[in-house]
Amino acid sequence: MEPSINKSGIFAPDFSERDTVMTNNRLKGFTYGAVAAASYGMNPLFALPLYGAGMSVDSVLFYRYFFAVVMLGILMKVKKQSFALKKADILPLAVMGLLFSFSSFFLFESYNYMDAGIASTILFVYPVLVAIIMAVFFHEKVSFITMFSIALAFTGISLLYEGGDGKTLSMLGVLFVILSSLTYAIYIVGVNRSSLKELPTAKLTFYALFFGISIYVVRLDFCTALQPVPSPVLWANVLSLALFPTIISLVLMTLSIHLIGSTPAAILGALEPVTALFFGVVVFGEQLTPRIMLGVLMILTAVTLIIAAKPLLQLVRRRIG
Repeated sequence: MEPSINKSGIFAPDFSERDTVMTNNRLKGFTYGAVAAASYGMNPLFALPLYGAGMSVDSVLFYRYFFAVVMLGILMKVKKQSFALKKADILPLAVMGLLFSFSSFFLFESYNYMDAGIASTILFVYPVLVAIIMAVFFHEKVSFITMFSIALAFTGISLLYEGGDGKTLSMLGVLFVILSSLTYAIYIVGVNRSSLKELPTAKLTFYALFFGISIYVVRLDFCTALQPVPSPVLWANVLSLALFPTIISLVLMTLSIHLIGSTPAAILGALEPVTALFFGVVVFGEQLTPRIMLGVLMILTAVTLIIAAKPLLQLVRRRIG
């Protein structure tokens, strides 16, 4: 079909061409979002072999944050993005960086007490915790869907009380991963309720990692207790931990949000625990029972409802109106 000419005499693509472009962009957006979520779900794949070689959580996370800062800094430099900060943003960024880092610490510590796949699934309740924080502290109206989702999520968590091997889950491990989810939820609310929401995603993450690494510097006695990577082969795990769950996940999720919007991109985040569960079962021999699978499904459904509830209600109101 020939392109049409509009009233201004300018060539305009026909609807089929525009539809094709939009379809291709949406396909790219969904692909980027899926790969971003799956990349973040690779945390256990790269971290657990380092634990097995005798490395501590603090050493693993120091290397992860250090190389992620270097990689992200290079990426920002290549894209000619500014590193400049306003004075007023420094303290909030430092606080958010510490919250971001504590979230990582609690999650990675939980891997020592429970199956990584289950830990990653419980971590995924952070959108539910965001909804609770917004309702309690900022008096955001809670819809029926939100209340139902909160109840569904915690019911799902209750079904994970026993691992696939029949042993009761470590309460300490569950506490660590709940704290990880909670600190990440506070981080999200803190960013969105402050001037930091105006910062580009790459700059925000760069400084969150930059300030966050201080926790491991201190815990490692200013790096005097930093463990060396035990073998050249494991350097691949260290660098992959910085690259895939951090840099690639960040960049592709940003592209996904740009192409398809934040809600569909956030729903694709359900692939994070699914990926972690997959590698947990296939690579590390973790077991899934029907009860665990039901609990996981309930949590994923609850989070999807939480994310999609507001846009769905708005769509219904527009249709009715």
